[in-house]
Amino acid sequence: MAELTPPSVHAQPLDRAAQAGAVIRRLDSTTLSGSSADSITRQLVHEHQIAGLQVAVVNDAQLVWSGAFGVRARGDGNGSAPVGPDLPMQRSTTTWAASITKAVFGTYVMRLVEQGTFDLDLPIARQLAQPLDRYAPYTQKGALLVRDSLWPRVTPRMLLSHSSGLLNFATMEPDGVMRLHDIPGTRYRYSGEGINLLQFVIEQRFGQPLDTLVQSAIFDPLNMQRTSLSFRPHFAEDIADRFGPDGRFLAKTRRSPARAAGSMTSTAEDLATFAIALLNGQLLSATTRDEMLRSQVRITARTQFGPESLTTDGPEAARLGLGYGMGWGLLTQSQHGPAFFKEGHGDGAQTYLLCFLRQRSCLVLLANSDNGEFSFRPLVNALLGTDDVPWVWEGWTPAQIRAAWQNR
Repeated sequence: MAELTPPSVHAQPLDRAAQAGAVIRRLDSTTLSGSSADSITRQLVHEHQIAGLQVAVVNDAQLVWSGAFGVRARGDGNGSAPVGPDLPMQRSTTTWAASITKAVFGTYVMRLVEQGTFDLDLPIARQLAQPLDRYAPYTQKGALLVRDSLWPRVTPRMLLSHSSGLLNFATMEPDGVMRLHDIPGTRYRYSGEGINLLQFVIEQRFGQPLDTLVQSAIFDPLNMQRTSLSFRPHFAEDIADRFGPDGRFLAKTRRSPARAAGSMTSTAEDLATFAIALLNGQLLSATTRDEMLRSQVRITARTQFGPESLTTDGPEAARLGLGYGMGWGLLTQSQHGPAFFKEGHGDGAQTYLLCFLRQRSCLVLLANSDNGEFSFRPLVNALLGTDDVPWVWEGWTPAQIRAAWQNR
């Protein structure tokens, strides 16, 4: 694995003239000017009343266009802005990336695997010095899990590919206690609980908190100065508040402590830097990256969440060869070749990172607004020149977006 060399891999910010004059090469072989990209995005932000949005486009593993739109805070006396003018979203504004954190964490774990310091296939129960329920965070919620005859089969590979059988979070269980709902390794069932469990194992193994480990392994070497798994005081002057569908303030963004399932804040340009390093083989060797992006579990459901997540006749899943690798969703048979992606959902934070391997092209979208998801499909269409994305499975039709608000 090559040493990380930040000056050469960091996505260098583009000045205003370069942004306007940029040429985006789309997957359908057409091009789009930076000024057109700016106009399209501004119109979508206005049309869907999106509080704030950051966008970055990568072509051939280079940042070719980025932008920041809307506001990071409103001067109405709520949130982090003083009473007065709204504070604009900037390309430097650190924004809650939500579950994109899982993909970054998966990449970090694969670095450990490549270095020979972590085993993906050694069961979790054997990687801990004591039974899981002997540790304070899992005394209650891990009590049934350790007594399950299937528990000794659960491995880090299964946790990263969401095939362990755990629900998304233990709080979804009637009694808040973790259970296996499938034979480990047999079906996709999204689980942030499993990702946080793997974080716990790694912290026990290396004796350091995850934010320290990832900061020194990835963020600092890549000069991702506006990215962290936990809140840092110097972020306070340029950090995005979060807003609901009606535009009301929901929360300040102060994510702490670090959670592998979703605490990271970042910028679209920092995540473009991360994607570029991944595409260039500077985070992982080609062999390790290929293993990370190899489908570990086939996805057949109509939707990722909700009742239809248990179906087996999803048309998008079949058409696109939907699967899951280590921390990343996969499109194994799109018309543009293989792709990897990760979305994020949180109160007032909607995010997406999508990359196509053959073209080394990526799109990063970070919105500090629940309305941000309305723009994702038109932006993928406009900026990448494709609609070959599992929109229904992702839950990104307008009806699904609105229904998700009602279920919170």
